[in-house]
Amino acid sequence: MIELEGLTKRFGTKTAVDRLTFTVRPGVVTGFLGPNGAGKSTTMRMMLDLDAPTSGTVRIDGRHYRDLDEPLKYIGALLDAKAMHGGRTAYNNLLCLAQSNRVPERRVAEVLDLVGLTAVARKKSKNFSMGMGQRLGIAAALLGDPRILLFDEPVNGLDPEGIHWIRNLFKALAAEGRTIFVSSHLMSEMALTADHLIVIGQGRLLADTSMADFIQQNSRSYVRLRSPQREQVLDVLAAEGLTPVEAQEGVLEIDGASTERIGELAARHGITLHELSAQRASLEEAFMRMTAAAVEYHAHDSTGRAPQWGADVKGA
Repeated sequence: MIELEGLTKRFGTKTAVDRLTFTVRPGVVTGFLGPNGAGKSTTMRMMLDLDAPTSGTVRIDGRHYRDLDEPLKYIGALLDAKAMHGGRTAYNNLLCLAQSNRVPERRVAEVLDLVGLTAVARKKSKNFSMGMGQRLGIAAALLGDPRILLFDEPVNGLDPEGIHWIRNLFKALAAEGRTIFVSSHLMSEMALTADHLIVIGQGRLLADTSMADFIQQNSRSYVRLRSPQREQVLDVLAAEGLTPVEAQEGVLEIDGASTERIGELAARHGITLHELSAQRASLEEAFMRMTAAAVEYHAHDSTGRAPQWGADVKGA
């Protein structure tokens, strides 16, 4: 378990992390989201005592990271895959880490096999592709067989097979009761991987909730309907107090009703339906809507105006 209480970090006059308080619990994959500059990397560095907080505390299973005798056996982390010594082989990079934490040497071969690097174990890591470097960093995080794992952008450089593999790995580790904390900008993958979300913006906590609740609370849900009897559909919906939004290609979007209710109405009035489906925003749309006001770095379109993310999300 990772516990943050009032965690704050200032760099001069800039507050990068502002009184963060949350708990990362075992048994689930917790996603860590926020716009660029939100303070995610700084927060993760403070978890590992790489940056000292201005105020507040972080505890790893009730202890500060600096007080852990053999930290790799408590918490494994991948913050920067390039941190490996390029002149050493994959095997020797891990062996040095193992020896410094009294991890048995046999564990080096085990984690190399787990991440699929056995065939290149004796090759220097400076010649590795980005994806291979990520796998080596993941192997280092797993080396001490820790109960807590921290990953910052772990899918960078991985091919589709690698992404699928790491998704299943995280889920399997969480199912064993481990604490898994993952920061990523790849929303589609986070939606498939994380069970719980911590969302921050400009250093402040914006959400601490389940994936399902986050999407439900920060997006619009509606029923999508398409029928050749459009005018009759509009009359029936109006009689039920429902006002649809007319979208492109003859599609009607109906708020405040379930597909079951709409389907029963159509059947009762002999209306043919070509489409009837429940629609809910993606994690990306929900994230954009929640963090629109907390984005520090805005891109601009050809007119020089910043994109209005919140207004671009359906129902925002």
